[in-house]
Amino acid sequence: GNGKNPGKTTKVTAAVVDTFIWQALASVIIPGFTINRLCATSLYLLSKTSRWPLPVRKWTTTAVGLSAIPFIIKPIDRFVDSFLDSTLRKTYDIEKQHKS
Repeated sequence: GNGKNPGKTTKVTAAVVDTFIWQALASVIIPGFTINRLCATSLYLLSKTSRWPLPVRKWTTTAVGLSAIPFIIKPIDRFVDSFLDSTLRKTYDIEKQHKS
């Protein structure tokens, strides 16, 4: 309904924005950055500590990055939840308080 429940549109919009931002941070930006830095660090360390040829170092680095994924998912999800709870989601709470 048009105009019957204006608060519903606001809630739906907030939910969509929240979901989009959460997914962008937790599924794309933070894991991508984390794995990129982990791979860069492992490639650097392998170049300093091993005599392996470059292709072997690169494949090892890829394996390190992929094997890290299961270990970084939960901490990143928790971090994004608490980050959004202490920032963006507070604006939703303010909207709820004004409507009540």
